Amino acid sequence: MRLDEQIRALKKEGDQLRADRNTLSSKIGLLMKEKKLEEANEIKAKVVKNNERIVEIEKQEEELSANLKKLMYLIPNIIADDVPIGEDDSKNVQRLTVGQAKVVDYEIPYHADILESLNGLDLDSARKTSGNGFYYLTGDIARLHSAILSYARDFMIDKGFTYCIPPFMIRSEVVNGVMSFEEMENMMYKIEGEDLFLIGTSEHSMIGRFRDTILKEEDFPICLTSYSPCFRKEVGAHGIEERGIYRVHQFEKQEMIVICKPEDSMKWYEKMWQISSEFFISLDIPHEVMECCSGDLADLKVKSCDLNAWSPRQNRYFGELGSCSNLSDAQARRLGIKFKTKEGIKFAHTLNNTVVAPPRMLIAFMENNLNADGSLNIPKALRGYMGGKEKIYPKGK
Repeated sequence: MRLDEQIRALKKEGDQLRADRNTLSSKIGLLMKEKKLEEANEIKAKVVKNNERIVEIEKQEEELSANLKKLMYLIPNIIADDVPIGEDDSKNVQRLTVGQAKVVDYEIPYHADILESLNGLDLDSARKTSGNGFYYLTGDIARLHSAILSYARDFMIDKGFTYCIPPFMIRSEVVNGVMSFEEMENMMYKIEGEDLFLIGTSEHSMIGRFRDTILKEEDFPICLTSYSPCFRKEVGAHGIEERGIYRVHQFEKQEMIVICKPEDSMKWYEKMWQISSEFFISLDIPHEVMECCSGDLADLKVKSCDLNAWSPRQNRYFGELGSCSNLSDAQARRLGIKFKTKEGIKFAHTLNNTVVAPPRMLIAFMENNLNADGSLNIPKALRGYMGGKEKIYPKGK
């Protein structure tokens, strides 16, 4: 507020100096005509002094405005009234479970071992070419990975969403508009020497598409589904269950994005996670829906829930399949995404949700579709994308 007051005072002073300059400048011509050179030179000196002060004011305004914007970006969104209160994800609340949790009487290996038995994973070569956090998928597993993404694309198109492939790099103004500074530092890869970042999710690019745009109310809701590769630093320590391909620097993802009127955003929030739930049940993956508590919400989110897969190997829900989030008008305010109504111009609401993000989702898929003989069932929904295959068999079987 103090910075805002200073900026307003400078603006007021600058406007007055510009007005005085115009008045003084108009007098100079008259005085010159009247041969009053000394008086004209005095006014010229005042104009020069005014101009120097105006330049100083504009510089101060620019600096103070940048500081104000930086401070405002640190202020988080206001969470929904029904968000559980807690310091971290251990206080998240299970909303419901979907599907029959599978309990088996045979051992389910660690996911990297399953993939290697199916001749589908090469981590050693990836470490040589790229380092830790990268991987090669091969054979039927690579085909399965692509099949899941293709199925997700068609699944969302059938739900009425428009399919998009966005830019995979975005400028810093867009990054600042869609996420907090802390998230950016922990996630985004910067392109050296350019004002470009590799996207961590296509939501960033898709929301940025509407920057500084006034939309039509009758065009709402805008429902989009986008494919992209995603790149993330994944800063921080990770436990044993995050080895293999659970937490990686590069993956592919199908996303859903909705831009709507404020009064419709909670309705779309509920609808979006339900679409994801339906998608995973079609792939025989039981899961839970977890409401994120206050301490587990990123700064711009009003409300969020995670879909966590059932793990027959661990006999518990583990492994985030995706996250659905309502950001209300936080991104819209930062990026200037508005719409015109009879009452005037308003800010839109933005929401995003993961449709599917293999290869992480492959872990849940394999555990819930693995047979005692090591073969992997292909659900009916995917067989058309897999050349009619009903199973993937281990090497030599």
